[in-house]
Amino acid sequence: MEFKHVPVLLEECMQGLNLKDNGIYVDCTLGGAGHSFHILSRTNGSKLVGIDRDAEALAASKKRLSEFGDRVTYVHDNFKNLVQILKDNKIEKVDGILVDLGVSSYQLDNSERGFSYRADAKLDMRMDKSQKLSAYEVVNTYSAEKLRQIIKDYGEEKFATSIANKIDKVRKAKPIETTQELKEIILSSVPRYRGNDGSSNVQRTFQAIRIEVNGELDELGQFLVDATHSLKKGGRLAVISFHSLEDRIVKHTFRDLSTDCICPPNLPICVCGHRAEAKLIGKMITAGENELKQNSRSSSAKLRVIEKL
Repeated sequence: MEFKHVPVLLEECMQGLNLKDNGIYVDCTLGGAGHSFHILSRTNGSKLVGIDRDAEALAASKKRLSEFGDRVTYVHDNFKNLVQILKDNKIEKVDGILVDLGVSSYQLDNSERGFSYRADAKLDMRMDKSQKLSAYEVVNTYSAEKLRQIIKDYGEEKFATSIANKIDKVRKAKPIETTQELKEIILSSVPRYRGNDGSSNVQRTFQAIRIEVNGELDELGQFLVDATHSLKKGGRLAVISFHSLEDRIVKHTFRDLSTDCICPPNLPICVCGHRAEAKLIGKMITAGENELKQNSRSSSAKLRVIEKL
């Protein structure tokens, strides 16, 4: 299957990064290199570090960016290791960092990867296929209580208890092996009524399991702080999020990074000594009407940008 990826909020990201010639940029989620291609093609002499956990994404991006030669450094790693990645490549500070926290279209559409409930496949959902933990292990080995907590916290699913209990009941008879088996279990666990066919419950549960498998929210706030520290003065950090849990972390972390005092509001004087390290660039941005028509997956995308002081 060809690795295709339509870059979300492309023009907004390029403007947010405030591109310059002979700069150093990092695409923390290289994917199909949609954003990276434009970073490189719109600048002269700028270099890019492209990071991705998915080896298939890196292979595809190397083809897409082949014309840029040694202007690109490819790294197979988790972007949350950014500080070490820059150190390994002898880079002190960079001019811009882009993070697209969404799952790529390739991962969703390639049924073999087990991300989507729209096709039958083995339960997997690993962004990095070399890691051990997969959706199969989460669904079949986690306790019912831990499953409930994951589905409730990461999926914001109000029927988390009934879904987790049904999973626990079914897997005692035989392991749950495929996406369609899991989908049917979820559908049988939630009430049906006008306006709810159960598909939203399935989507939220799959999201929750995917987040757990890939540790998507683990240390995200700390990564955003590390990324800000890795910027040159005037450098920009642009982050695209796709669900409320991610966006909440980005919003709150950016607020703290751009605020002098972060003491509780009831304290009469500042005791934290915190000073702003960055400033917010504009307001949160969502996809416009034209992009929504062309790419339905952009509907939940939110872009936030800060600049290093």
